[in-house]
Amino acid sequence: MDITAIAEVATTLSEARTNQAVGIAVLKKAIDQNAENALSLISALPNVQNLPPHIGKNINVVA
Repeated sequence: MDITAIAEVATTLSEARTNQAVGIAVLKKAIDQNAENALSLISALPNVQNLPPHIGKNINVVA
């Protein structure tokens, strides 16, 4: 291998590492944004009424 080939390989590896780091950073930001959106959706839900204990216990499977 000559010097230019070694330099080219080093540059390619450095580029690959940089691209991977950028991809991971973008993914982390997307995950954080999704978590923030999920929390805002959950907080936007109306408060649950205190229903009697017998409501919601049975499922009608013969409809």
